[in-house]
Amino acid sequence: MEWVLLGPLAEAERREVLAAARRRHFARGEVVFHEGDPGDTLHLIAKGHVAVRIATPLGDMALLRVLGQGEYFGELAIVAPAPRSATIICLDPVETLAIHRDRFEELRVKHPAVEEIVTHALVAEVRRLSSRLIEALYLPVDCRVWRRVAELAGLYGPAVDGAVVIPLTQDDVAHLAGTTRPSANKVLRHGEERGVLRIGRARIEVLDVAAVAHLAR
Repeated sequence: MEWVLLGPLAEAERREVLAAARRRHFARGEVVFHEGDPGDTLHLIAKGHVAVRIATPLGDMALLRVLGQGEYFGELAIVAPAPRSATIICLDPVETLAIHRDRFEELRVKHPAVEEIVTHALVAEVRRLSSRLIEALYLPVDCRVWRRVAELAGLYGPAVDGAVVIPLTQDDVAHLAGTTRPSANKVLRHGEERGVLRIGRARIEVLDVAAVAHLAR
């Protein structure tokens, strides 16, 4: 498996990091940790998808990201001890490789190159947040919605029986795009009329991935 976070490491170092991890299993709908919980563990996703959600000032839960196989979460816990900044919920059965901060510190001392993956994670997050801020300030709603749908199609692809099934609601897509449900619904309905996708109950079926990618430009 290709691990996004471990890319800078040599093969031997990568194997040692993975050997230090503890395999954990979670059921669909299970919470890995809540926003505000103590943070002490990094998770590498070996199987399944998780939702990154936060509580809004109004008390609602907003979806920030969806992560899948090969990606990671909880990386800030190995940089500096602090409460978790978000809640992680499993969207389907999930398997992770969990590395406690103390064990990771031992690896950083033993292998200086391991320090690179911490830097890599922080740089990647800063770039992602900068990109999302620019989108929010300068891109129209329809473009932001299509970009999130295109990303989700890549995460849940390839297509099966002619469609990529994204098991999320229109509310979820709206949150990811930083807009309201009516605005996201208008964009998605337009895509449905064009035959690009099909909207179902708590799911969106992408029928033409190439067309979605074109609309996301």
